[in-house]
Amino acid sequence: MSQQAILHAYRHLYRHSLRAIQFSKPARYTLRDRLRLAFRRGSATDYEPHKIQNTLEFLHYATRESGLEHKIVKNLLFVWWVQGNGGRAKVNPRTLTADELEIKTTVYDTFNHNIRMLNEDMGMCFPAMTVRDPS
Repeated sequence: MSQQAILHAYRHLYRHSLRAIQFSKPARYTLRDRLRLAFRRGSATDYEPHKIQNTLEFLHYATRESGLEHKIVKNLLFVWWVQGNGGRAKVNPRTLTADELEIKTTVYDTFNHNIRMLNEDMGMCFPAMTVRDPS
C-alpha cells in the first residue's frame, strides 16, 4: 500500500471507530493511542484493502446496533484501557517481585492471541499487540 492509502485507512478506521464507541471519553483516547501505536509499529502488509474494508464493515455494524459487534468493540477498548493503566487506577508504590513482573508482562498474551485469531477468521485488522511496560 502507498503512504496515501495507509493514511486514508488510518483516518477511516479512526472515524468509524469513534462512531462505534459513540465518542465516549475514556474510550476515544484509548482508541487513538492504540491505533497510532498499531500504525507506527505495524507494516504495510498488515493493512490490506480487503482487511480494512471488512473492519470498517464490522465497525459500521457496531455503530448501527447494540449487538455482538458493539459489545466486542466495547470490551476490546475496556481491556486496552486497563492494560494502559497498568491494571489499576492508582499507582502502586511498592516494587514488584520478579514473578509479579513476569505475570504483568505476559498476562495479555492470550487476549492478543484471541484478537489475532478473530482477525484471521474474519479478515479484519484490529491491533493485537501488547505494550510491554508493566508499570
